[in-house]
Amino acid sequence: MKLGAYTACLHDKTLDEALEILAGLGLTSAEVNSGGFIGTPHCPVDELLESEEARRDYLAVFDRHGIELTALNCNGNPLHPDLEVRSKHSEDVRRSIRLAALLGVKTVITMSGLPGSEPGTTRPSWNVIPWDSAYKESLDYQWEEVAVPYWKEIQLLAAENDVNVAIEMHPHNLVFNPATLKRLAELTTPEGGRTHVGAEMDPSHLFWQWIDPVAAIEELGELVFFAAAKDTLVHETAQVNGVLDDRFEWIPAEENPLGLGGHYTVTRWPAVPGWSFVAVGRGHAEEFWTRFLTALHKANPGLHVNIEHEDASFGQIEGIEYAAKNLIEAGRRSGVVEAPMEERQRG
Repeated sequence: MKLGAYTACLHDKTLDEALEILAGLGLTSAEVNSGGFIGTPHCPVDELLESEEARRDYLAVFDRHGIELTALNCNGNPLHPDLEVRSKHSEDVRRSIRLAALLGVKTVITMSGLPGSEPGTTRPSWNVIPWDSAYKESLDYQWEEVAVPYWKEIQLLAAENDVNVAIEMHPHNLVFNPATLKRLAELTTPEGGRTHVGAEMDPSHLFWQWIDPVAAIEELGELVFFAAAKDTLVHETAQVNGVLDDRFEWIPAEENPLGLGGHYTVTRWPAVPGWSFVAVGRGHAEEFWTRFLTALHKANPGLHVNIEHEDASFGQIEGIEYAAKNLIEAGRRSGVVEAPMEERQRG
């Protein structure tokens, strides 16, 4: 098992600079963005798709730093009802799968996506407790008429390219927990075939849903293809308002909010939220992360784990450093991560 980081938080660094930072922290795996919601500063997708020489040169950069490129990340909404967004994000997933195969990378990470409530709408609609038949009708449409046809196509493309697509179980997507992940895999895998659509186990989105990530790993088993290392801190305010919150606000245009495709942008988190994304070890102690890595290794000994830094209380590099220290220690305690070369030589 290799431990590394997703380089999106180092978007203002060159690839060389980003990998130098990761190597300096004792990490040996990297994940780069290849499309979807955000840009691709560390992955010139068009050039790499077109040129074998460019691919050799690109992979040589990782080799120089002793880091393996273990995944391409293409998180977006490939089922978006707004055609402008859907066209780009869905094609980004296809291109990422083809590029991963050409680079010898076995995993593409993305989200399942979220359609609108019915044909002709332009805004996604998340229905998770369909107690009213109107919601159930909408959910059936989203799965049967939009999600399954698209993901059958992706399943076939991934199989043809011998690449696994690891879906981040993320709220505001059709797939947000183990049950929905298993449903998508079952509905899109050819009879008698092997699924190439599985899970990227990111515990941060499970924690605030009150899902035990270790129990989720045990439930999914071989469907766990990859993992992210990001923690969640549930605040005392959740005791009053719970973990569901609609108090997000618009970010003024002059502050240049991050674009998410089309005319859509991120919004501003509540000042006092019920929960926050934090660096590994700030929400859950090392004991959890040791159990987490042990469970991952048992489910799939060949998978890798990359840090995703979204802790607003840390700077750009400090957050990765804090997470890496805790994750590497958990890896040592679990015994599933190989010790650095200098330690092996001393032994």
